[in-house]
Amino acid sequence: MKIGFIGLGNVGGKLAGSLIRNGHDVTVRDLDDTLVAEYVSRGAKSAASPKALGEAVDLIITCLPSPAASAAVAEGLDGFLQIMRPGQVWLEMSTTDHSEIIRLGALVEARGAMFMECPVSGGCHRADTGNIAIFAGGPRAAFEFVLPVLTTMGRRILHTGDLGTASQLKVMTNYLCTVHLVALAEALTTCKAIGLDMNTTYEAIRISSGNSFVHETESQVILNGSRDINFTMDLVSKDVGLFDKIAHDAKVPVELSPLIVKIFKEGEAAYGSREFSPNIIRRYEEPLGIKVLGTGFPADMVDDEPEEPGYEVVPKR
Repeated sequence: MKIGFIGLGNVGGKLAGSLIRNGHDVTVRDLDDTLVAEYVSRGAKSAASPKALGEAVDLIITCLPSPAASAAVAEGLDGFLQIMRPGQVWLEMSTTDHSEIIRLGALVEARGAMFMECPVSGGCHRADTGNIAIFAGGPRAAFEFVLPVLTTMGRRILHTGDLGTASQLKVMTNYLCTVHLVALAEALTTCKAIGLDMNTTYEAIRISSGNSFVHETESQVILNGSRDINFTMDLVSKDVGLFDKIAHDAKVPVELSPLIVKIFKEGEAAYGSREFSPNIIRRYEEPLGIKVLGTGFPADMVDDEPEEPGYEVVPKR
């Protein structure tokens, strides 16, 4: 199967790298020519436009920062949607609005092609080793067609149902991640303010009922001081905003969600949209004139799980 990959950013580049590393025939496209050259040096081919990429491959994968970016590479003058053909699949791995997924899916199906949404969850460090989780929404036939590719890029693959369901679940998980990031920022700053040792505080959380995936990753880069988790405040605002819209459209009387949206919008205004998301802790550090740091924590996260073939996760019934 010939695969085209559009979007070689923090997540997309790592997913494309897993495909190349495992021997797939990959053609890449990105607006950053330096990134394209890097992946060509690893064994990929390049395409001059999204349309040219679509003409050369059986499976098109996009992993882009916004719904507008995905729509542009598909529907623009040099977009690939105009040349999609029966039997071809577009696999959208961006985090996006479920209504946009449904709209694009209808356009793809009108051309006789198949469309799948496959956002990922688990952190950039796991995307780098093929151990990330993937939510896959769309027809079962399309899911089974792309499953061998998905199990190369990810460890745990969950077929979520119809188009739109994967995007809804993805923004829900990002919302939960963000809630705990804010809670950890408050908890760590409070422990620092009352004079507790931060390495001991980290371990107390890790071995207790307060632990989470977010603590074992983002708290480490907070305590290192790098705050580098390869994710920025504008992306958090996008994701929690999408969840907040889903909740309000469903008339759920959410209380935490609007507060989290407000906190990160204020974070963007204060520190910049491209500030690393764990630096939301500055909101709590700076009024006290303290810095929440430990010793011996890594500057960035590296996945220490060995790369293994992925598999489908089947929900209990």
